[in-house]
Amino acid sequence: MKIAVIGATGMIGREITTEAARRGHQVTAVSRSGSAVEAAPTAAPLTAQLGDTSTIGTLAEANDVLVFATTPSRTGGDHQEWLAESRAAFKALGSTPFLVIGGAGSLTANGQRLIDDPGFPEIYRPEALTLTTLLEELREAPTGVNWTLISPSPVIAPGERTGEYKLGLDSPAGEKISSQDFAVAIVDELENPQHNRKRFTAAN
Repeated sequence: MKIAVIGATGMIGREITTEAARRGHQVTAVSRSGSAVEAAPTAAPLTAQLGDTSTIGTLAEANDVLVFATTPSRTGGDHQEWLAESRAAFKALGSTPFLVIGGAGSLTANGQRLIDDPGFPEIYRPEALTLTTLLEELREAPTGVNWTLISPSPVIAPGERTGEYKLGLDSPAGEKISSQDFAVAIVDELENPQHNRKRFTAAN
């Protein structure tokens, strides 16, 4: 399978690139810096911005699926700009399937979104709101848009690759997941799609 990972040098993007490459897939690792992913030497590095719709369109023609592992700014940058670039990138894909890394804040527990819980960390709220908006927009997308979105567990961090995880849809499947096992769940979905035009989540 030919897979392009947008945001391939971030915490999650790097793990997806590594997992896909170790399974023998042909991976293009796309990032603003064009840096190679050290743990995935067979992945071809490519320099591109999320808003470079020409390159995104070319990648859509050349690959079976694209993975978007970018996030809105965590240092005060304009989230609306990131949303606009994401919308334009998705539009450039045509009918090519794509998977988006979303946030945990839109997951629900006891009938309430996690982001609406008074205990939700304020430091993550702006990003969670933006990623929730993106999910809502994807759910309203025309039927020809072949999207999937995966939300992590409330806690995700580098850890151990066990190859084991639990899945859920709109409620957390557990409290935490390692970034390595999150990547395992994502590449499993790419190889055997089960959630076309749906959001799902994974946990250890």
